[in-house]
Amino acid sequence: MTGEYSAADLRRILRLDGSQLRACLRAALLPVPQGESSPTYSFQNLVVLRTAKGLTEAGVSVAKIRKVIECLERQLGDETTISSLKIYASGKRVVVWDGATRWQPDSGQFLLNFETAQILAPRPLAPRVDVRASQRQTAQRWFQRAVALEHDSPEEARHAYQEAIRLHPALTDAHINLGLLHHNLGELAEAEGCYRRALDYEPKLALAHFNLGVVLEDRQKKSAAVSAYQEALKHAPDFLEAHCNLAQLYEKLGRKRDAFRHYAAANRLSG
Repeated sequence: MTGEYSAADLRRILRLDGSQLRACLRAALLPVPQGESSPTYSFQNLVVLRTAKGLTEAGVSVAKIRKVIECLERQLGDETTISSLKIYASGKRVVVWDGATRWQPDSGQFLLNFETAQILAPRPLAPRVDVRASQRQTAQRWFQRAVALEHDSPEEARHAYQEAIRLHPALTDAHINLGLLHHNLGELAEAEGCYRRALDYEPKLALAHFNLGVVLEDRQKKSAAVSAYQEALKHAPDFLEAHCNLAQLYEKLGRKRDAFRHYAAANRLSG
């Protein structure tokens, strides 16, 4: 084997019929055999195609898979390939895991979990919140349970996050993940409230400012979204996704010079 696979090889390896293979190839943004044309595919293509097959079987539409892969191609640097990532369906969303961070490529939002290295430096909890150690430990267990439930039972995960917050209101990770659940359900006002509550406890938390910016954009509050992205960059100047989102938003607002400045910063960081 030279490392190239024919369409027949892909059908055999992935156990797909012709129509299923064509659908997965379209979803993975790979060339589809046409008539006498018979393209070959690399091992990396095979891995991406297997991912597309898994997402299709999980009920993710071809259009959404295409959007996710297009977003990933823009977000990843030259050092990272899509085939090196774990991509899976979690409820109605598609989540990417690179071994350290989970995020949603189509929205650009990050998810926190108890086993993930934090994107930003460790942060002390706000000293003004007095929660007994036993309550904090119980809240953390509820948080871990919520993370484990997200894939199969988002509604149970929501209740678990709410319980964690009830026991430990300053648990900002729970506020952020609960906000993402609301956002994915189209409950934008509730998602915004979750991010703002996280910022009540940690005003310098760049991730909360960033996710707030995303939901404000979705609510068509463009000026407020600009402010949120600016706050994210104030506390984390090398936050690549914040530069990208802010550049795109400035472009929509006709602020070409500001857009160019942030596109340049994003290119510098991704290079």
